[in-house]
Amino acid sequence: MRTYDFSPLWRSTIGFDRLFDLAEAAQRAGEDNYPPYNIERLAENRYQISLAVAGFSPDEISVTAEQNVVTIEGNKAEKNEREFLYRGISTRSFKRQYSLADHVEVKGAAFDNGLLKIELVREIPEAMKPRRIAISGSSVGNVQQIEAKAA
Repeated sequence: MRTYDFSPLWRSTIGFDRLFDLAEAAQRAGEDNYPPYNIERLAENRYQISLAVAGFSPDEISVTAEQNVVTIEGNKAEKNEREFLYRGISTRSFKRQYSLADHVEVKGAAFDNGLLKIELVREIPEAMKPRRIAISGSSVGNVQQIEAKAA
């Protein structure tokens, strides 16, 4: 696996800490592909994470959202009642974390046909949305109006 040294960027940038932390965490994380998952863009500001959790019931899975991270954990109680000749469906415990961008929130989770679907929505606050600024005709007249209001 290829690794990158981010130290030159640390010396010359300010305020990108979270971005570098995410990049370093992605490098360190071993690619655990269990359970398999999809990340979809449903619309401009709507996303969905789907996890294939065959063998788990909804009460054995927890979804936690805090700040900019959503965590999905599955814990299957071991039952030694069965004798498997071959076990191809894994039901081992798992923990998956997904980092979310600012203003992306978890709106809900649903369990359907062995898939856990988590709905995400980006809701940008009104104060951060672009707004149109009206331009008046004469700058001299506006300065006089502003000075008159201030007096």
